[in-house]
Amino acid sequence: MTEVTDKIQGIVDNADVVLFMKGTKEMPQCGFSSRVAGVLNYMGVDYRDVNVLADDDIRQGIKDFSDWPTIPQLYVKGEFVGGCDIVTEMTLSGELDQLFDQKGVGYDKAAADKIREANA
Repeated sequence: MTEVTDKIQGIVDNADVVLFMKGTKEMPQCGFSSRVAGVLNYMGVDYRDVNVLADDDIRQGIKDFSDWPTIPQLYVKGEFVGGCDIVTEMTLSGELDQLFDQKGVGYDKAAADKIREANA
């Protein structure tokens, strides 16, 4: 393992929910990152944001780590969930709620339901 891989593994291991994104949860720097952060923020999920724009090694390293070519990337309890499209689909289908329930991650169920109602 490389130093960057070790660093990423440490980040993923030390937070229940991690979003590797462009920008921060308060100020996303791309539409895809904004969408995923917006969902997590709205659902009241406590998560760590990692701004890949602040560290080129992590920006490339996370793609190698997950073998996934795009950012954002969501991890829940150490497990890679996916990027923007997958998280959006999981939110709308209720699968994200199920994952959070299975992994013991707190979130606002009513907010998740509102997202689905607004997109029905």
